[in-house]
Amino acid sequence: MLVDSHCHLDFPDFEGELDEILARAREAGVARMVTVSTRIREFDRIHAIATSHEPVYCSLGTHPHNAAEETDVTAEHLVRMAERPKVVALGESGLDFHYDHSPRDDQRKSFRTHIEAAHRTGLPLIIHTRSADEETADILAEEMEKGAFKALLHCFSSGRDLALKGVELGLYVSFSGILTFKKSEELREIAKEIPADRLLVETDAPFLAPTPHRGKRNEPAFVRQTAHVLAETRGVGLEEIAAQTSANFFRLFDRVPPP
Repeated sequence: MLVDSHCHLDFPDFEGELDEILARAREAGVARMVTVSTRIREFDRIHAIATSHEPVYCSLGTHPHNAAEETDVTAEHLVRMAERPKVVALGESGLDFHYDHSPRDDQRKSFRTHIEAAHRTGLPLIIHTRSADEETADILAEEMEKGAFKALLHCFSSGRDLALKGVELGLYVSFSGILTFKKSEELREIAKEIPADRLLVETDAPFLAPTPHRGKRNEPAFVRQTAHVLAETRGVGLEEIAAQTSANFFRLFDRVPPP
């Protein structure tokens, strides 16, 4: 069994094909998927996909790219909405200083709002971070001092220091198709260092299709290729990585029932 811990099944790339995509995921051994929110205002569509398909669950949150669009979202708002069926996580939220699609102050405020909701709900927080390693680590350390909360660094492509700091703080680290790219040697070295009980795999579909599908639309079935490369990187078998990452997923996303 495999789990795709992060995909975006509501994106237009999948329109009209969802049943076929989920069938291919099932054939590849992918038993659970989390379709991840990027805008609160579009959550109803995401939630409808989760409630209509047994293996799909969803998150609730505002991507840092969209933080300026949803400055009115409060922790109370998130806490209330998180009570809906099949909501198993908050986010994705965090800091993206690479593109700066939203002002950095709006991103920081949104990130801390999601962390507050994670404290209050007990739900794991899915963290997006790019070109903001030091500040992400500082905010996480500061917020952890107020009390532990569950979180993961999704689609990890940042530096070693952030990965190890995340693990130190109790976070999980999720690897996407980037791990399979030819020039990702440094990322594969980081993947070797992450404790086995903190590893997850994901697609971030429709983005970042792994080799040999690179350049094509990604989909949950392709998480198998990422898991295969992670297994090779760590010198273990695919079955071991599948079992470990699935066990880690159900420990972190504890509202998701195992099949």
